[in-house]
Amino acid sequence: MSKWWPLVAVSLGVFMLLTDVSIVIVALPDIGTGLGMDFAGLQWVLDGYALALAALMLGLGALADRRGRRRVYTAGLVVFALASLACGLAPNGAVLIAARVVQAGGGAAMFATAMALLNLAYQGRDRGVAFGVWGAVSGAAAATGPVAGGVLTEYLGWRSIFLVNLPVSVAAVALTLRTLPESRDPQARRIDLPGTLAFTAAAGALVLMLIRGGTDGWTSAPVLALAAVAVVSLAAFVLVEARSAHPLLDLALFRSPTFTGVMLCGLFYSAAAFSCLPYTSLWLQSVLGQGPLAAGLVMLPMSAVAFAVSAVAGRRLSTLPAAVPLGGGLAVIGVGGLLQCTLDGSSGWVALLPGLAVAGLGVGAVSPVLASSAMAAVPRERGGMAGGALNTFRQLGQALGIAVFGLVLHHGLRSGLADAPAVPDPEAAARALSTGRVPADTPEALVRTAFATALDHTLLAAALTALAGAALVAVLLRPRPRTGTGPVPAPSQDRAAAEHRQAA
Repeated sequence: MSKWWPLVAVSLGVFMLLTDVSIVIVALPDIGTGLGMDFAGLQWVLDGYALALAALMLGLGALADRRGRRRVYTAGLVVFALASLACGLAPNGAVLIAARVVQAGGGAAMFATAMALLNLAYQGRDRGVAFGVWGAVSGAAAATGPVAGGVLTEYLGWRSIFLVNLPVSVAAVALTLRTLPESRDPQARRIDLPGTLAFTAAAGALVLMLIRGGTDGWTSAPVLALAAVAVVSLAAFVLVEARSAHPLLDLALFRSPTFTGVMLCGLFYSAAAFSCLPYTSLWLQSVLGQGPLAAGLVMLPMSAVAFAVSAVAGRRLSTLPAAVPLGGGLAVIGVGGLLQCTLDGSSGWVALLPGLAVAGLGVGAVSPVLASSAMAAVPRERGGMAGGALNTFRQLGQALGIAVFGLVLHHGLRSGLADAPAVPDPEAAARALSTGRVPADTPEALVRTAFATALDHTLLAAALTALAGAALVAVLLRPRPRTGTGPVPAPSQDRAAAEHRQAA
């Protein structure tokens, strides 16, 4: 049993950081009420975490290769714990958002080093078992997040969803220092600080522009300034990466349609499958009157079905051409979204279940194949960069999805309330509803109809995003004939994943 303690140490950290992506979803109404946060603030509680994960993953992976993977992983655990404490004690929304960003920095340090630590700790069949358990833990974190958040929020208050990380972090630090060996890469690339800063500025400005554009107006000075910052920063990132001897992300990899298709799949997958869940939770709690636990349980069919499909069919899916599980899975997620957007003023939570279950089938098809497809699309020595890039695109997709679909929801609420004589200020009423607070002077029937219609539009936007992504991914990943002068095809998903696991 003692040989599995390193696996426990790594799994605890990964479970915490991934659970904290989704554990906040069902607590948003309570957080908004408790701290008096507006809709944009609640979006940043989610987006600040996702953006920091996306921006820091590759840079911290390079730092770990140079300074020591166990050291960076342990530092990540400590930062994550301290930031979780700050989240749990936050006196206002600004402190909470700032603490969430720092918390994600600790999570990125853990996520960037987890696979390398397991690579070093295990060999042979034990390595295969370790990676299998690690993958199952990652899937279980996504399934557990909303339910755990519901239990903690309902019975101990929303602050407990952050404070619960403290004892887990202490145990993980103790196990890490006791059981995990230190490792470094003697040929590690330099840390691309300019690239990291440019990417962070571009992603942050873009998301902030989307969040503020719906309320401030798309031609307002702050929104136009943010758009300019996003464009300039993205151009700077491309220029820095193209000229760097040790780039954060080798842009030459995007010359491969396969690599580009896998990265875009990660982006569309996270946006379409998960970014609407916070708004579904708001509808369940603020309109239908469910508690956080009940709202979390409503979302369970998607994660449960996804986990079952990945466990039962994951190995078989990995033997198929990548276009089948990735493009097909996105299409199924889109169908699941279409099945959900049938709500009206009389709908209850049961109306969501068939669509959530179907979406879970698509999630279960995409999830186990993404990583191996990323590894198969690049040379073995670029495996670490490919894995980090995929995680970056996934978190960026979720951040952008939350911002874009939040715009759709807010516009739908405002439109649904605009023609009602009983609502003198539709904009104020829409802002209140989007933070989980029902205006006292608004008729219940009107609230139910307006929110159901707005959520329908939001779910439809997510479904169309998934279907568009499915078409694009299918084109990029379609099999191409091998020519005598063309590049050597990438290895199969199984072989690439095995080679990456065997690389120290």
